Amino acid sequence: MPVYIHSTAEVSKKAEVGNGTAVWNHAHIREEAKVGNDCVIGKDVYIDRGVSVGRGCKIENSVSVYHGVTIEDDVFVGAGTVFTNDKTPRAFKSDFELLPTLVKKGASIGANSTIICGIKIGEYAMIGAGSVVTRDVAPYALVYGNPAKQHGTVDEDGKRG
Repeated sequence: MPVYIHSTAEVSKKAEVGNGTAVWNHAHIREEAKVGNDCVIGKDVYIDRGVSVGRGCKIENSVSVYHGVTIEDDVFVGAGTVFTNDKTPRAFKSDFELLPTLVKKGASIGANSTIICGIKIGEYAMIGAGSVVTRDVAPYALVYGNPAKQHGTVDEDGKRG
């Protein structure tokens, strides 16, 4: 299956985009970013330099994935989600401490969530829409709120345990 890149998308020649992946309008994929096979990269998505996205991922419209984020296979990222990469950002600082974030296989992140850097979201975890995730999320955990807290568990299909 060939790669589809919309005519308005900007994909660096130094990025890798896997077979069967669709990159939609106004998306921007930076240099050294890697996007796996069979992904959907929605409208207005920004994938920063060096970001890794596994196979079978769906990244909905207007998501920002900044340097230092790794997204494993089969992850869903809802519209408007933002990943951060610096806990003490200042406009006047030319350097910063990059804190990596890892999203494990099969996790789902609800729309308009904010993922604070330096955490791990476990396998098949589910983050509720509008959540602010400030700490690690256990595998199969259902978390939501600001700050996000665990309110139960889910199975691999997303059904409450």
